[in-house]
Amino acid sequence: MAFVRANGIVLHYEDRGDPAKPTLVFANSLGTDFRIWDAVMARLGDGFRFIRYDKRGHGLSEAPPPPYRLDDHIGDLEALLAHCGVGSCALVGLSVGGMIAQGLAARRPDLAEALVLMDTAHKIGTAEMWNQRIDGVTKNGIASLADAIMERWFTPAYRSPDNPDYAGYVAMLTRTPADGYAGTCAALRDADLTAGTAALTLPTLCVVGDQDGSTPPDLVRSTAALIAGARFEIVRDAGHLPCIEQPDAVAALLSDFLKQARLP
Repeated sequence: MAFVRANGIVLHYEDRGDPAKPTLVFANSLGTDFRIWDAVMARLGDGFRFIRYDKRGHGLSEAPPPPYRLDDHIGDLEALLAHCGVGSCALVGLSVGGMIAQGLAARRPDLAEALVLMDTAHKIGTAEMWNQRIDGVTKNGIASLADAIMERWFTPAYRSPDNPDYAGYVAMLTRTPADGYAGTCAALRDADLTAGTAALTLPTLCVVGDQDGSTPPDLVRSTAALIAGARFEIVRDAGHLPCIEQPDAVAALLSDFLKQARLP
């Protein structure tokens, strides 16, 4: 485990692999920590330097009082990469992590060489939806929303009582600090990256699970359409977290895209 004070808060992160190799930076989704990337990273081999972290309010990172802004999350990642001495990287972001990746790529085109946007969009949800989510978490806790969230995260086949991994991811969600979850919901509520994302010109891959209930394929496709030359791919038999349900397919898409982008 490694910790750093970055952008005013303590972040938990992992920096693995040879610094001389191309750097992949992973940003995870709302209600998860960086372990969601385990299976994909294992399949990508040793050709990269991997950096992943728990965004503010999640995992072992600090959870300051809400609300948060998306700019807070972007600044956290920017400061972390400066601490790690990263001069250029490919950003891989899932859900809110994908919005963080879009925002950082727009802010620091010198830093971002390529972009993988997974089950995310330039704008996600409505103010009413996020305010209801914040209200539910604040009054009744995350566990009260868990069943509905899991239906969006995973396919019916994965949500089996006989699947111990599923039980583990329910625990990951429900053990997320309420302040961190509510704060990040506020960041999502207030974020609209349409203009900045439409101005991006770097190689981009947009990926979505075919059964994603949070950012459905048409929404992710609309984000791909904003970015000149972006590639759009659907992962079969996956919900909002295809890196968990279909790591082979996700790793294969990443490998192919990064080779096309000449990384490595």
